Amino acid sequence: MNLVFASVLAVSLVVSCSLVASAAEKTPAAPSQKPKNWNAPAGKIYAQSLSDEIMAKHPELISVTFHGVPPELDKVYTMFAGSFPERIGNPDDPDDIDVITKGITIVDPRWNKKDPVKKFVMMMPLRDAAGGHIGLLVLAYKNQANSGKTETDFFLAATELRDNLQKQIPSYAALFKPAR
Repeated sequence: MNLVFASVLAVSLVVSCSLVASAAEKTPAAPSQKPKNWNAPAGKIYAQSLSDEIMAKHPELISVTFHGVPPELDKVYTMFAGSFPERIGNPDDPDDIDVITKGITIVDPRWNKKDPVKKFVMMMPLRDAAGGHIGLLVLAYKNQANSGKTETDFFLAATELRDNLQKQIPSYAALFKPAR
């Protein structure tokens, strides 16, 4: 009897293992994170120091990021500085590229989004001191429930911040120079 039981148990285990292995082969792997499309230099660049300065002066922000095509590259749209350093070098999304290539502004109230922190995102053309369009600035504002703030309030605040920042950017190339 024990020999029959042991044989049935062994066959059951083999069948179970092969079913699990078969199911594992058919289960798609978790999507891998997109590979970086640019690596920042070892030292801090001027754009990163601007990002750090903005975050220190603006507690109403969740994040600030700078996007564009790094020098000596062609159509490699990436985040090159920002308040989430681990995201530097991540490829830009299509809406980021639209702002960079078309010079449009995106006002994103994040309706029906499941963000861990309620926010309002402004995606605006980044400009240099001469007024030239040089990339993308993304500002994510804290947006507490019932804050009473409107799209216009966020737009005006972001525009003022961006326009003041513009005065500190002599050129696009300067953003990639070592921080002072």
